[in-house]
Amino acid sequence: MASILKVNTLTGASTAGSIAVTGEGNSTTTNLQQGLLKNWIHFDGTAGTPTAADSFNHSSITDAGTGDYENNITNAMANVNYMSICGSGQFHSVDGGHNSTSKYSLELYNSSHSAADTGRCNMGLAGDLA
Repeated sequence: MASILKVNTLTGASTAGSIAVTGEGNSTTTNLQQGLLKNWIHFDGTAGTPTAADSFNHSSITDAGTGDYENNITNAMANVNYMSICGSGQFHSVDGGHNSTSKYSLELYNSSHSAADTGRCNMGLAGDLA
């Protein structure tokens, strides 16, 4: 018989911010909080002023030049050792030199390796919140 669990808050029994989930094959566990994206954004980089079409834990986006964007985070990360996921319809790179606990960067290039704005841009973070 199937069960339905309805709750508003999950809290670990031994450590409030840590919930272990049994992984595939029932032989490992993973930490639920570590596996969640802490920030994400979808925006149009060709817009004069890029704004989020949809987002989570996002305060604003800075257009730092052609094909260069900084995603500003509402709730900061614990440190700069997070993993960022960025993509677009063009070639891209993550500029680690401009990252901090409250923002991270995406730089976009076209096939000629020139900075370029593109319409479909996505960014996300996984790591520890402060």
